[in-house]
Amino acid sequence: MKVLGISGSPRLGGNTDTLLLEVLKGAQSQGAETSTIYICDQQIAPCQHCDSCLVLGDCKISDDMHKVYHQMSEADAIVIASPVHFLGLTAQLKAAVDRCQALWARKYRLKIPPLGEVKRRRGFFVSAGGRTKTGNFEPAIATIKALFATLDVEYTGALTFHGVEEKGAILKNPEALKQAYEAGRRLGAT
Repeated sequence: MKVLGISGSPRLGGNTDTLLLEVLKGAQSQGAETSTIYICDQQIAPCQHCDSCLVLGDCKISDDMHKVYHQMSEADAIVIASPVHFLGLTAQLKAAVDRCQALWARKYRLKIPPLGEVKRRRGFFVSAGGRTKTGNFEPAIATIKALFATLDVEYTGALTFHGVEEKGAILKNPEALKQAYEAGRRLGAT
């Protein structure tokens, strides 16, 4: 089993990266092979809404997003991690999500599998946010669910933590780290 972690945080080694690492460790404990893409290290231009993907099913922009497409196609499970910025995904991750318009075109316009080989793929979302009010994560989760539906990836849930702001704050919550590890263990076991 291959589990792909996609880190959407612009702050490497931050709270969501720490949670993602724990999820991947849990998956590894079940024998899964894991890899991670750090979106902030990639050169990914925003979608130009040029509609060329509606004809060919491929994005005409030549950048690192094509590596992301390839790694998603090889994965059996995809774990996306992003802090919440203004109730949504980070700008870096949202650009990558928007570039999946080409995969939407494959599925809905061209009637071909969005990630190539048809197989069961599962998806999970991990997030931390500084806001302590309820409703902090719902817009981001809605975006992740829409992405996974487009990719034919089964959404298996989310692990979210309120009131986590400063870098390293999640380390003060050992229960959060344990929950992330257990989520990865379950993901890697199936």
